[in-house]
Amino acid sequence: MQTASLYICERMGRSQELSEFKCGAMIGCHLCNKSIRDISFLINIPRSTVSGIITKWKQLGTTATQPPSGRPHKMTSKMCRSRQLSAESIAKDL
Repeated sequence: MQTASLYICERMGRSQELSEFKCGAMIGCHLCNKSIRDISFLINIPRSTVSGIITKWKQLGTTATQPPSGRPHKMTSKMCRSRQLSAESIAKDL
């Protein structure tokens, strides 16, 4: 059995994504009628994450990360200056 300090070291940060293997393992355990609590303990991932992945799989049929919804951010003048292209490269692209 693992100690609590080892669990803390293995936890994900908020910005990390789960691997396809872990998502597939969660779905496989769910299809084998394991509880969310058991899946969470086996894979060492929070119950809320396991629940969210299973819900997404039931609704969308996939565990892949979806693109954000809504309108893209407006391009600022600072961004435009850093992306200035020469007339030749624009003409070549067209």
